[in-house]
Formats: sequence, C-alpha cells, structure tokens
Amino acid sequence: MGNYKTIKYECDDGIAIVSLNRPKKLNAINFEMILELKELTNKISQNDSIKCLIIRGEGKAFCSGADLTSGEKKWKDTEDSLNNGYLPIFQNIISMPKPVISSVRGAAAGIGSAYSMSCDLTIMSENSYLLQPFSNIGLIPDGGSHWLLYKILGYKRAFQIAIESEKIFAEECLRLGLANKVVKDEILDSETINWAKKIIKQSSQSMMYTKKIMRDIDNKRFLEIYKIESEIQKKLSGTPDNIEGVKAFLEKRSPKFN
Repeated sequence: MGNYKTIKYECDDGIAIVSLNRPKKLNAINFEMILELKELTNKISQNDSIKCLIIRGEGKAFCSGADLTSGEKKWKDTEDSLNNGYLPIFQNIISMPKPVISSVRGAAAGIGSAYSMSCDLTIMSENSYLLQPFSNIGLIPDGGSHWLLYKILGYKRAFQIAIESEKIFAEECLRLGLANKVVKDEILDSETINWAKKIIKQSSQSMMYTKKIMRDIDNKRFLEIYKIESEIQKKLSGTPDNIEGVKAFLEKRSPKFN
C-alpha cells in the first residue's frame, strides 16, 4: 500500500497491522505521520480483503502524543491541525466497516490516548498507561477525548482524569472500561494477533453492522435503534453467512464464513 517513513504496514490473512514507527521519539506524531496515517487508514477502510486492523507502536510506547519538539510549521494553527490533520484519521477508524484494535505498550498520551480510546477494542500490556497531560500546560484534552472519556466513564470520573493529568495504568483502565484485556508485556504482540485471528472468524457482515449501529447509538433513541436493527436483520437473513452459521450450529461445528 505504499512506502511510509513514519509508520510500518503489514497484512497477513486478513489482519492489517499499522505500527507507529518513531520509537526514538516514543512515536510522537509529526506532520508526516499524520499524512501517512490519513492515507493508510483510508485505504484499509476501503479494502474488503482486510477483516481487522491493529494499531500499535514500535519500541517502548504506543504514542506519546503530538511531537512538540519538531519545530514544524505545516498548519495554520492548532485548530487547523486538529480539524484537517488528526480528525480524518479518527473518522477513518470510527467509520471503517471492520473492527480496529489498539495494542498499547507503554505510554498512550495526549492525542495518542485519544487514538487508543477511539478504537473499537483495546488490549494493554501490564505496565502501559493512558495519560491526559493537558492541564499541566494550560490546555484541554483534544482529539475528541472529552467525548470519549465521558461516554466510557461518565461525568465525574471523566472530569477527574481530564484535569488531574495522572497516569491511568492498565489494570485501572481494564476496571474502568478503557481497555478490554491486560496481558504481560512480553506477550502483548502475540496476544493481540491471537485476538484478531479469533475475531475474524466471525461473520464480517455481522461485525460491520453491529459496529455501525453501536457507533450511532448516541444520536438515536431506543425505538430508532430497534427499527434499524430489524431492517438490517431482514437484510442479512438468508445471506450465505447466515445460512452457514445456522448450518454449523445444527451440525455442532465452528462456522466457516467467507
């Protein structure tokens, strides 16, 4: 899918892996990485042969946030970088019709924390953590972090995390619902791959529509979601995946979806 300078890309058996690749900078995001992530996440979103995306970081950290030391002046201002730089990447992650897993080792700070939270699923190593450091420098969390924290945690806990600028370690993330799994550091990569392999055994169409519905729940009332579910269920009934799933259930075996 192209040659990239700040990220690594690999794909095998329907699982795409995007690795932030500035380990000496703890994978801090610079202008070039933004452009590369925009392009690659868009391509992955449109590639039907890819069933699951993993986002991870090379080296000791997932992502330490925006690179404040690069000296780059590529954007008109901060608002420009957030709306025209970072936002399309979030939109690609949230809207792509396949599950996205964030695999977090070490720090996921600032905008890196937001990217981790925006993924559909999160697995963390034992010593990893999320951090919103903005109040220490007179700013506020960005990258949609207020929305993400509030929806996951509720007002009081979200507000506390946003203003205290303290590390939220993996076990606490698991307890709060900011992570789905916590594993030992040395097996993080292998466990992430194993999880992805398990996930892609499920029906792609089922995962696609479930993600679509759940991502839109906050904009809908119960009866609106109920109606959408019934319409999609009608559309999926009798499809090859549906027929294979029922047949496998009756034959007491694992389904083999296309």
